[in-house]
Amino acid sequence: MTPLRDAAMTSKAWPFEEARRVLKRYEKRDPEKGYVLFETGYGPSGLPHIGTFGEVARTTMIRRAFEIISDIPTRLFCFSDDLDGMRKVPENVPQQEMLREHLQLPLTSVPDPFGELDSFGGHNNAMLRRFLDTFGFEYEFISATEFYKSGQFDATLLKVAEKYDAIMEIMLASLREERQQTYSCFLPISPRTGRVLYVPIKHVDPKAGTVTFYEEGVETTLPVTGGNVKLQWKPDFGARWAALDVDFEMYGKDHSTNTPIYDGICKTLGGRAPEHFNYELFLDQHGQKISKSKGNGLSIDEWLTYAATESLSYFMYQKPKTAKRMYFDVIPKAVDEYHQQLRAYPDQTPEQQAANPVFHIHGGQVPPSDMVVPFSMLLNLASVAGAKDKAGLWGFIQRYAPEASPQTHPGLDAAAGHALRYFNDFVAPTRSYRAPTEAERAALTDLAARLGEWTEPADPEKLQEMVYAVGRDHAFDSMKDWFSALYQVLLGAEQGPRFGGFIALYGLAETKALIERALAGELTTAAPQPAA
Repeated sequence: MTPLRDAAMTSKAWPFEEARRVLKRYEKRDPEKGYVLFETGYGPSGLPHIGTFGEVARTTMIRRAFEIISDIPTRLFCFSDDLDGMRKVPENVPQQEMLREHLQLPLTSVPDPFGELDSFGGHNNAMLRRFLDTFGFEYEFISATEFYKSGQFDATLLKVAEKYDAIMEIMLASLREERQQTYSCFLPISPRTGRVLYVPIKHVDPKAGTVTFYEEGVETTLPVTGGNVKLQWKPDFGARWAALDVDFEMYGKDHSTNTPIYDGICKTLGGRAPEHFNYELFLDQHGQKISKSKGNGLSIDEWLTYAATESLSYFMYQKPKTAKRMYFDVIPKAVDEYHQQLRAYPDQTPEQQAANPVFHIHGGQVPPSDMVVPFSMLLNLASVAGAKDKAGLWGFIQRYAPEASPQTHPGLDAAAGHALRYFNDFVAPTRSYRAPTEAERAALTDLAARLGEWTEPADPEKLQEMVYAVGRDHAFDSMKDWFSALYQVLLGAEQGPRFGGFIALYGLAETKALIERALAGELTTAAPQPAA
């Protein structure tokens, strides 16, 4: 074994823990299908949200971890349940009235309200694939419509007809008595209207492979094959596992109580239930569950407006079994922590590298960080510099790091643009400067004087020591109070960067001038406006 594989076999990083569970399935013999199958499911009833991305990102991390500890080939299927009937109209899409006319039609039969593709389901599938492709995921996309209609699911559907009573026994035990009277795991698709019908099934003929039901008083018989029926979503889960021989699938905590149902149906159909992983839900800024139909919470496109793709992957890696509030204020922290981990990686032992999030984000091919200036520092620079574009920020960045340029540090260049957008949209509107107290005024005056007398190079650590010395000399109860005063008086914020680094980046003379403006009351009377 290589040192990395050795480390991976004992690592407590959750992707390796899950990968080892999958590997244990095949400790006696390799899979007959020739590969280990990871799967994610997607319901395209609304525009894909960031939670959908998280499911694929995390599954990919486990898949890559598995490839470190095993030589068995792997595949990842992204399965879209686009044959499902549209039960309600999402709130965040156009042409609401038109969509209401197509309720209960399969999503791939509902017209695209955006007028771009042949169906609403097709539009949402395309959006999902674009998101996944943006992040470079390796996956195979499967449409339920194609899966059902092409005959790939026929053998399993015939098996469902054969085992109908056993499957119904599993399902009925989980339903209220009222629902039990009309429930069937088969949903016929009306040959007259094309709609998915939620109707009682009069008879299932396992030999003929048909179902008989009444549609508006007319007795109708349809084969269960060829896309004439679909399965209710819970039986569909287990039947899909059996049909594809899925080895691993993760899903949200809201599905966890259904796991025995999914497993039981899979086993009834002769399959082997996969390994599962339940993750906690994503919440919006109000603590509400993110919903495709409501469009609440942070979208993938919105995140990528303000930060690079890797920072989102880093956010997804962190504590998957803890509920996450996904709003814009989580972005700066995710960016800076991601780059902290990148910088730490080269000097770590194999055991430490196996536990480092960036290993799992990049599948072991970890790039160097070119963020010589933290994202939080760029935000503060944008706050005081009045730069209207990232070229304006680069004038300060290159004084701080002369070796850096947009060409040699493309990640930093992109981050400068992201920081300006983030500052204009979220920081500038909420800045609130305050006047210094008398004690703070004395300390700030002293700090400005020492900056004016500074003759050494602008070393961030030495400048930080000088800022500390001012706080100590002016007898602040704690250094936290002193630095809070700097942030609130000079930056209009509750928190801020290491101030020595900020001075080195912004400049000694510029920082001295900023303090003098604050002491003159200019910041509180005319707070800087966001860049145009």
